[in-house]
Amino acid sequence: MMMLYRLVRLIETHSEALAGCLLDRVRNSELTASYQKNVPPEELKNRVREVYRHLGEWLIGKDEMHLEQRYLNIGAQRAAQHVPVSELIWVIVLTKENLWEFIKKESVMERPVEVFGELEMLQLLEQFFDRAIYYATVGYELATAEQAVGENVSARKA
Repeated sequence: MMMLYRLVRLIETHSEALAGCLLDRVRNSELTASYQKNVPPEELKNRVREVYRHLGEWLIGKDEMHLEQRYLNIGAQRAAQHVPVSELIWVIVLTKENLWEFIKKESVMERPVEVFGELEMLQLLEQFFDRAIYYATVGYELATAEQAVGENVSARKA
């Protein structure tokens, strides 16, 4: 568990650099054209920095309700910005890959117990990002459905 706390602290301390690195990945990806066009770079960077900075709250405390609310909002916001759901999911995957590369670079394991600690963390990260994808997609779908209902009501009034 000590290894988990140490890695979480390392991630939170480097949240600014991690967010900047992710922003570069999104800017340079051919798979995120709508993000590049419709999502202000500072907004994306702030959101990702917030995720990295508060990652320990979920990994250690497993605050499912907070995670759900955060990603429902992200999904709804991306739907309003006309970002395809495939790009939303891809950016979450890039966020996870960015984090894994950082952990591989920064973590030095000397004892078998540290290996198990890192494996535990990787499992928790996998659960976190799986849930993030699910909740963001649900938020996206709810926002899209609400928008469609609103458009139908407007069309009937006209």
